[in-house]
Amino acid sequence: MSDRILPLLPASLMVLALLIKLPKLRRDRDRPLNRTACALLAVGAPINFLASPSTIVSVNRHTGVVNFSAPLVFGLCTVFSGLCVVLVLQWRGGPPAAVRRATRLTTAVFGTATAAIVVLFVIGDAPVERLEDLDTYYATTPWIREMIVCFLLAHTMGTSALTWLCGKWLTRADRALRPLRTGLALIVVAGLMDLAYLAAKWASVVARWTGHDLVYLSTDVAPPLAGAAGLLLGAGFLVPLVGGSATWVALSQYRRLRPLWKALRGFAATQGRVVPLTWWSPVGIRLIHRESVIDDGILALAAWCDPRVRDAAYEAARARGLSEARAATVADAAVLAAAASGSVPAPAAIPQPYRLGRLPLTALAHAFRTSDIVAAARDAATAGAPDLIPDPVGA
Repeated sequence: MSDRILPLLPASLMVLALLIKLPKLRRDRDRPLNRTACALLAVGAPINFLASPSTIVSVNRHTGVVNFSAPLVFGLCTVFSGLCVVLVLQWRGGPPAAVRRATRLTTAVFGTATAAIVVLFVIGDAPVERLEDLDTYYATTPWIREMIVCFLLAHTMGTSALTWLCGKWLTRADRALRPLRTGLALIVVAGLMDLAYLAAKWASVVARWTGHDLVYLSTDVAPPLAGAAGLLLGAGFLVPLVGGSATWVALSQYRRLRPLWKALRGFAATQGRVVPLTWWSPVGIRLIHRESVIDDGILALAAWCDPRVRDAAYEAARARGLSEARAATVADAAVLAAAASGSVPAPAAIPQPYRLGRLPLTALAHAFRTSDIVAAARDAATAGAPDLIPDPVGA
């Protein structure tokens, strides 16, 4: 049972990534990078499934050709490897004419290798069905031997190129782009595992050429590595697409606004403009609703925003070495925390309330939740002394 289910996992991830990518392909169909990425996902999705022993038996039986799965899987892997190299060329960029020439050359090389695999299988002789050790069993058989070498060379070239590029890109990617960095890291790990798979395959084949028996590397060591590599590769392509999507970004912002929303929703209700949401409301609508509640809560507390709290919090933040922008965010969060504490002076005691600027709400919510300066302002307001903000560091 697991032989049939496990290969579906990497296939499912790649299909999901392809479905997410397709709308972008329709919008930007003229961009070669999008076409290559979609083609790579479409070709890569069925490989692990087709390489499983149960599928091999089924394909061989339905086609009536012994070992028909060998050129099928080897050919798809070679096409996939070629697409990896093309993707590398397009990611790397450069003069468009040079990229086009390199792409055409790569397509010709890997297309020829794929055709050679089919031709070599046809003219070769592989009468005994092998489900797991075809490469070692036929490692010395004329023409089938050349087919195996052709596949291994193409696969090694493609995986090496993809792993090298993603590793190089990972070291340069902005740390703020977490989905991209996570996806690149997964692809690099997948590439390394695939190279380990190829090393096991090469070792078993070369051992057969030299009269030794290392078939266990091909049958026991290589398959788990290939399965794990396929799973991680699918996840590597999926994470940046999902993590960088509008829905995921909205969900992330929605979650980060929760502390501020939770503190201000009661005050927003006094404005009489809070509209309830249905359980099926999409995350984009929920984000807009949460931002609206926070804005209404800030408006409701406007008369209680004490500028003394803001000044004290700002000075405390700057004294700790925070930048002007971060200090301003912490100071505004401190004003809100003090105003929302429930133990603040009446509005009449604040003749000129502080008006909050238009800061990013996610940054405001983060400071509201994590800053000890904000916590000190809240505690001071609760104690009845909102103009006094003790410095926890100096305490």
